[in-house]
Amino acid sequence: MDQVNGSVVTEFVLLGLTQSLGMQVFLFLFFSLFYVGIILGNLFIMLTMIFDSHLHSPMYILLANLSFIDLGLSSTTVPRMIFDLFSGCKIISFHNCMIQMFFIHVMGGAELVVLIAMAYDRYTAICKPLHYLTTMNPKMCMLLIVAAWIIGVIHAVSQFVFVINLPFCGPNNVGSFYCDFPRVIKLACMDTYSLEFVVTANSGFISMGTFFFLIVSYIFILITVRQHSAKNLSKAFITLSAHITVVVLFFTPCMFLYVWPFPTKSMDKFFAIVDFVITPLLNPAIYTLRNRDMKVAMRRLIRQVVSSREIP
Repeated sequence: MDQVNGSVVTEFVLLGLTQSLGMQVFLFLFFSLFYVGIILGNLFIMLTMIFDSHLHSPMYILLANLSFIDLGLSSTTVPRMIFDLFSGCKIISFHNCMIQMFFIHVMGGAELVVLIAMAYDRYTAICKPLHYLTTMNPKMCMLLIVAAWIIGVIHAVSQFVFVINLPFCGPNNVGSFYCDFPRVIKLACMDTYSLEFVVTANSGFISMGTFFFLIVSYIFILITVRQHSAKNLSKAFITLSAHITVVVLFFTPCMFLYVWPFPTKSMDKFFAIVDFVITPLLNPAIYTLRNRDMKVAMRRLIRQVVSSREIP
């Protein structure tokens, strides 16, 4: 790969999270526990949806895909973060850096579309309940999921094809604990102003626009419900509050990481940790604790597993 773009840089240096041994131990335990929680929580949601026929509806199929994406997004960075905590030389090869960036944006682009699809699903279910089964049929649900992954790949490739051909001749310090397009582009041995704008437009402005679109759409749903029935407003708000929380958790770090004109290393660290560690763990909790059907289905799955083990 480095032969293709004529680079002399074959590896990049990542930034450590802390130099304090006590803080390193704390972060090791923190990230390890959270990553185990991310794996178990998201896998539990996916398995519950797969094995419980009561959850074979568009809403829960989209939720299972969101869990799969969160698990994948977290796995692109968190294991490396844990490994690098006690590593004296935090080096990532050129190839692995490119691969990490690519999959971060594939997962991020796919999650963006899945959140839009979930908003559309809730709009149809709340505002047009009589048309829900015909509008959100299995074919439409599968089309939305396929579209999410295709758009995720396009989103990543549209930036990746430019970065992979940039000349890198030093310095090679990424200035973060993971590789991402804005930081790697700055290390190229050429003027990259136009490419930085492309990345900002592709990741930052799209995230910001989608965030405001989703918030406005949820407000529109609540206003529509209030006009038809004030009694159902609280029920609709409880349903949508989980979606709004997830949208805020996902898009706020993205907007700061890609649009904020005055980034600092501490701010980058904080929002990156929120995106890769906090949000993938909170999403399963938010959707299960606020969803009666999911809680019932999980209890049913646990009972089935326990009863199957008790059978001699």
